[in-house]
Amino acid sequence: MDVTDAIRNRVSTRAFLEKPVAEETIRAILDDARWAPSGGNLQPWKVHVVSGDARNAIVDAVKAKLESDPFGDENAFPVYPEKLWDPYRSRRYAVGEQMYDILDIARTDKAARLGQVLKNFDFFGAPVGLFFTIDPRMNPNQWAHLGMFIYAVTLAAEGHGFATCMQEAWTRFTKTVGTALDLPDNEQVYCGMALGYADPDAPLNSMRTTRADLDEIARFTGFDA
Repeated sequence: MDVTDAIRNRVSTRAFLEKPVAEETIRAILDDARWAPSGGNLQPWKVHVVSGDARNAIVDAVKAKLESDPFGDENAFPVYPEKLWDPYRSRRYAVGEQMYDILDIARTDKAARLGQVLKNFDFFGAPVGLFFTIDPRMNPNQWAHLGMFIYAVTLAAEGHGFATCMQEAWTRFTKTVGTALDLPDNEQVYCGMALGYADPDAPLNSMRTTRADLDEIARFTGFDA
């Protein structure tokens, strides 16, 4: 698979098979991804990979937190800006409705919609979870570099034949996950990622989102007519 194929084929997979993934395979994926670009070569990222009992312990810790404080939010900043404006608000709304339409969940069925959201915290059934951390003293520039590393992981996984889902949902439980992982104070959980084999029979895995047209996002200046 070449780079273009990996970019175009990568999707957020939300249903996985229980088939396990070997540690050596994850190591190979991360060994490729660690060559992601990094300003000043700081490489301001860490990644914590969990499977088996370690994975389940984090799932259980977050489940317990949800039961004791269902509306709690441990993140230091919101995932999205407040009162999101268009075209971004419309794009976010559209992807949500597309997902629930595929699942045949009505807008009024709040319990079913919440149930789908909560699947985030079981990695959508994936056998492997990854958590990406950064020193909270870093500047916004280094957070951008962390994002490049995370994306490199998804492309490397695609090249190795695996599906992924980047999960900002875990940011709501940064402290709970950090405690479960026994993280030092200089590591803050940014997001999680599910990794494994996509379930080919899951309707939701047929979902493909749209992208803005090139001329909507790019401006070209100084080229010959």
